[in-house]
Amino acid sequence: MQIVSVKDLEKGFDGLGVLKGISFTLNKGEVLSIIGPSGSGKSTLLRCLTQLETVEKGTIEVCGDTMVTTDDKGEVLYSPKDILHTVRLHFGLVFQNFNLFPHMSVMRNITEAPVHVLKKTKAEAEKIARDLLVKMGLEDKEHAYPCHLSGGQQQRVSIARALALNPEVLCFDEPTSALDPELTGEILKVIKTLAKEKMTMIVVTHEMSFARDISDRVIFMDDGLIVEEGKPEDLFNHPKNERTQRFLQRYE
Repeated sequence: MQIVSVKDLEKGFDGLGVLKGISFTLNKGEVLSIIGPSGSGKSTLLRCLTQLETVEKGTIEVCGDTMVTTDDKGEVLYSPKDILHTVRLHFGLVFQNFNLFPHMSVMRNITEAPVHVLKKTKAEAEKIARDLLVKMGLEDKEHAYPCHLSGGQQQRVSIARALALNPEVLCFDEPTSALDPELTGEILKVIKTLAKEKMTMIVVTHEMSFARDISDRVIFMDDGLIVEEGKPEDLFNHPKNERTQRFLQRYE
């Protein structure tokens, strides 16, 4: 079942095109990895999907709701606030630099949104949080503050916080870029577990072997364009585009 559809998406900053007509779909239970050089538009694409950036052209549909579309005159039309709120809740976003609230405990970092956004009771939110902390191997950290945690632990809390809202799609923006190689393995293991559980995910990553292992589909972006798209075994082993070939040569 298709739950995300993106058509002809365009976005620029200061007159410079960052996304230049991006189109793709995402099905329920699918893991889509997005790879490409820095500055190719990968993170901007996630920020447009999660409404952290507005688009300049194109259509985004999520779980049957239209988030934004463009009319015949080229005018961008966002849906009313209530629909945008519903669409926003379909996405969970895990940032590269954790973005935890430093003045809140691990428990409060995870429960704040379920209580205030989903209107869960404190007891309900804490039950969800404790279950997720067990899943992340952090059951003994609920009273700790971010400054007391390693980078890998902070990122696992970030993942738990995103999952606490029960999103349809979990988005990762370079989830291991701020971690040393030893801690990177912790996060990749968590994401692999989620993939086995058929969590629908969009993963922006520079970890090529990881993308090959977990993905149902891989998109290679460069200069704001989707250069090539396909199954991981095809794109990594037999890339058709010369630009994709040159990029992947660096990782052999």
